[in-house]
Amino acid sequence: METKFDAIVVGTGISGGWAAKELCEKGLKTLVLERGHMVRHIEDYPTMYDDPWDYKTGDIITKETRRVQGKQSRTGYTTIESSKHFFVNDIEHPYNETNRFDWMRGYHVGGRSLTWGRQSYRLTDYDFEANVKEGVAVDWPIRYKDIAPWYDYVEGYIGVSGENVGLPQFPDGNYLKPMELNCVEKQLQSSLAKNYNDRILTIGRTAIITEGTKPGLGRVACQYRGRCRRGCPYASYFSSNSSTLPAAESTGNLTLKTNSIVHKIVYDKEKRRATGVEVIDSETKEVYNFNAKIIFLCASSIPSTSILMQSKSDSFPNGMGNRSDQLGRNIMDHHLGVGASASTEEFNDRYYLGKRNNGIYIPRFRNIGGKTNRKDFLRGYGYQGGGSRNGWTSNIAEYGAVFKEEILKPGEWKISLGGFGEVLPYEQNRMTLDYSKLDKWGLPTVTFDATIKENELNMRKDMQQQALEMLDAAGFKDVEGYDRDYAIGLGIHEMGTARMGKDPKTSVLNRHNQIHDVPNVFVTDGSAMTSASNVNPSLTYMALTARAANYAVEELKKMNL
Repeated sequence: METKFDAIVVGTGISGGWAAKELCEKGLKTLVLERGHMVRHIEDYPTMYDDPWDYKTGDIITKETRRVQGKQSRTGYTTIESSKHFFVNDIEHPYNETNRFDWMRGYHVGGRSLTWGRQSYRLTDYDFEANVKEGVAVDWPIRYKDIAPWYDYVEGYIGVSGENVGLPQFPDGNYLKPMELNCVEKQLQSSLAKNYNDRILTIGRTAIITEGTKPGLGRVACQYRGRCRRGCPYASYFSSNSSTLPAAESTGNLTLKTNSIVHKIVYDKEKRRATGVEVIDSETKEVYNFNAKIIFLCASSIPSTSILMQSKSDSFPNGMGNRSDQLGRNIMDHHLGVGASASTEEFNDRYYLGKRNNGIYIPRFRNIGGKTNRKDFLRGYGYQGGGSRNGWTSNIAEYGAVFKEEILKPGEWKISLGGFGEVLPYEQNRMTLDYSKLDKWGLPTVTFDATIKENELNMRKDMQQQALEMLDAAGFKDVEGYDRDYAIGLGIHEMGTARMGKDPKTSVLNRHNQIHDVPNVFVTDGSAMTSASNVNPSLTYMALTARAANYAVEELKKMNL
């Protein structure tokens, strides 16, 4: 078995796939390690063509699923019958909660790139500069201009549909044609334009092809099936399995090894470099060592940070690169589950074609200067949501031919606005490792202790109030607000546990995603985030990964690594 490579990539999800592609295409013999099992594009999407009636209980979360995937089921949608196989068994993969933490995971090739929501937005200098301006946490070591070319590059490759709207807090990008708004969404859009001068409504920017093709395995335009989370046989949405991993494989430089649990990075004190990784075979529990010149940690925030924490040595008694004691701290997510909904009696003669797996977006309009600034909370939020028609009602008291006619009639139009807000980086929000509770591979389990605080709670009040006002101003009826149960993790955007920064005394990574004290180890997944912004982060992970890979190869050529 080959054990020496130019590069090692840990993880095959959003970031890992991009690291594999970039390093392989630049000529590096690259080993990619995945702790879970193989998932092949199309071949291993067992439910991609299923209908709801193909399931005994319907496409729901069953009692048995809640028994073995109790935490994975907290979203209310991840572990329905058609997609539960892409999320872990909580009994086999336990973790601990001082405060409730909803950690959603998939251990397989492609990871959550198969099940992500595909919303793809850029951070702005409002985000990169906020910490230093407000005296929160530490300053980002980069600005928008540093990452903008990489956003262009990534968007052009994966295919992001959307429209440019010319807002500084919502940067324009490299987009395919936008998906269409339906009639109730257009009504709200018109109302916002009429009643507000600080907010607009646009279609969501989503990593789904709407025209032409993109690189990968048969990637063509969306068929509007609405079954994305099962794996898309048309590869219309971006995933590692259909795009970046095949690109890496086509170079001849990729070695992909599954069932390989990386638990430690090996460090050479004399060279002040990492030499490789230690791996446990998840099936046989045998231990292997693989060596490389550079290592990219892309296992997602919590696993990558766990690996660094376990990588103890004389040089790093508290975990690799943890001179700052920030490793595992500053856990962030996006808080959601708050907003408003409404209905209308209009447009009963209208419907829509297909199942558009995308929604509307109202960009941030709080704390961006002047009258938008608030005294009760920092940062901001956007809205995601959409309009649709209900199915037939459950109260049809008819029989025979009349019954058949009634069940074919759609119900009334409804529309909802769900707030999507920023969580600040609090040092006390953290993960730790519990060596008294080991998993079946003898590794420590993760304990979470993180909550949203006054800033987010105040923001949530405004998120609901503004949603109520906007829907009411648009003339909708039955306008109702909601604020549902939320715990950190429910946004499925855990991040910040090995943050970037300018100073090794207060951060783990530098501006190139290198560990300050171990320059040949790069961390480019969510753990690198210094603040959360109020938009979905996956596009930023991909851009940071492509940028870091380019830098790593340049430094290798200069023999600096």
